[in-house]
Amino acid sequence: MSANEDQEMELEALRSIYEGDESFRELSPVSFQYRIGENGDPKAFLIEISWTETYPQTPPIISMNAFFNNTISSAVKQSILAKLQEAVEVNLGTAMTYTLFEYAKDNKEQFMENHHPVNSTTPISNIISVETPNIAPSSKKKDKREQLSKAQKRKLADKTDHKGELPRGWNWVDVVKHLSKTGSKDDE
Repeated sequence: MSANEDQEMELEALRSIYEGDESFRELSPVSFQYRIGENGDPKAFLIEISWTETYPQTPPIISMNAFFNNTISSAVKQSILAKLQEAVEVNLGTAMTYTLFEYAKDNKEQFMENHHPVNSTTPISNIISVETPNIAPSSKKKDKREQLSKAQKRKLADKTDHKGELPRGWNWVDVVKHLSKTGSKDDE
């Protein structure tokens, strides 16, 4: 079987296995996230697995850079990734995404035994150093003016004359309302 056929079969299997599982998220047909632990659990973490073109003959890319993991120290992340990498080497050549997620679920307590939530100042510096390449290109983008739809342009053109000016008396309703509210002194 080719790598693409293996990937298609594994994708189909993952979709059927994790259907309705809130912890599983398919980011793309070759990239998946799984939350190990319940929402609100201080020892919960998120694993992201992305397949390469030649997966499963070559190892997938495993990442823990998600914002969800910002309270986990980099030493604990590296330890978890190292243990997952060992599992990858054992399963190389076979569909392993499900196996890796289950391995992480089964060993969650062991993985997180040295976890002590880090204070918010440390992860921000970690995030900045990791995410800086992504931030730079977006800062170069020029601010776009708000674009009008065809209907908005047509409506605007109907209100104005050929010079773009509003016709005389266009706001007469507002003038009449104003005068009716203030009333004239002659009425007294």
